[in-house]
Amino acid sequence: MAHPPTRRDFVKTASAITLGLAATGFAPRLRAASSPGNKLVVAVLGMGRGFDHVKALQQIEGVEIAYLCDVDESWFARVVKSFDGKKQAAPTTVKDFRTILDDKSVDAIFVATPNFWHAPITILACAAGKHVYVEKPGSHNPQEGEWMVAAARKYNRVVQMGNQRRSWPGVIEAVDKLKAGAIGKVTFARGFYTNARASIGRGKPAPVPVGLDYALWQGPTPERPYVDNLVHYNWHWRWHWGGGELANNGPHALDLMRWGLGVELPKRVAYNGGRYHYDDDQESPDTGVATYDFGTCGASWDHSSCNPRSGESVPFVAWYGENGMRMEQIASGYKVFDGRGKLVDQGTGPGGDVVHIQNFLDSIRGKAKPNSEIAVGQTSSLLCHLGNISYRTGHTLAFDPVKRRILDDREAAKLWRREYRKGWEPKV
Repeated sequence: MAHPPTRRDFVKTASAITLGLAATGFAPRLRAASSPGNKLVVAVLGMGRGFDHVKALQQIEGVEIAYLCDVDESWFARVVKSFDGKKQAAPTTVKDFRTILDDKSVDAIFVATPNFWHAPITILACAAGKHVYVEKPGSHNPQEGEWMVAAARKYNRVVQMGNQRRSWPGVIEAVDKLKAGAIGKVTFARGFYTNARASIGRGKPAPVPVGLDYALWQGPTPERPYVDNLVHYNWHWRWHWGGGELANNGPHALDLMRWGLGVELPKRVAYNGGRYHYDDDQESPDTGVATYDFGTCGASWDHSSCNPRSGESVPFVAWYGENGMRMEQIASGYKVFDGRGKLVDQGTGPGGDVVHIQNFLDSIRGKAKPNSEIAVGQTSSLLCHLGNISYRTGHTLAFDPVKRRILDDREAAKLWRREYRKGWEPKV
């Protein structure tokens, strides 16, 4: 295996790939789609959440995992061990995902890296002829979401976002019943998230752990010194890298709410809350409520990240209809209640990653359509980004859902995109 390139090589090559492929209009043919019976060769990036992708792929026929990729070599051992006794030999392990993009035998990549990597990798992968399964939220900011959709269209790639409930049979049945009038006219939806997250403390300068390529981990983000409370999870709570709980768990609930309400984008957004539980490095709120006005209906997402609210019983999502009726999404199914709170209908089905990943693979083969095609996924992620912009500015946002732009708010509009490390701004 070749050694990872220097940082200078990394930046230079990434820019060259992006600019060169964009200039030539390179759009490789759909190898797998033209041969539906062919085995699909894939790579998985990010061995944290990506290990779940690996375990799901190991249950699916007709797919070979050729590469595992992570900037931290310490992750590889447990994932490689999972191939013991399996039909497939352990994949090649690499630090630099561009090694995979150069391999023409790879049909698709699974992106389970930190959020700030989602869009740059997806765009480069599409340009290199790869189909992409990318975890939520798929983008760090609204502009990246637009670029991802544009890349999927330009290079004619299947790009699916990992909001798995779009493929769960019980949830599909629930939304179908909502659309058929199970609770009458649906006027509002509420989502809930609770946890018992501990303080992330105050980060101190420290040596980079052995095996971690911190420069490569930072990737497209402007460089910051290494501190001991950042990698591999607490980046979520700092705006430079993450999008807080709203971009972490909000995409799943808001996608369901939007789907069940039958709406696209709101005309007003507000997100209020704060960092109430601990005095530490976290910048995003641990408690808050994001609200969305779609004109004909509305939605809210209520999270309590550091207090599990023990004793309360709340659904993941609830939709409210006429005469006090409601439907709740619970586990991998649903329950319907009449105006007096009596259970009148319910359903369930399999959940997990396998069914959603299978849909992605079948879409590459031309046997299905992606259940969460990137434009659908990024519309839901935009709700999260708008909520965070509202929180960070302290403003209720007026939004044009047709032009997809924030109205009359320069401070908020500045957060539509981010700064990138020199040479790393995505280009389509």
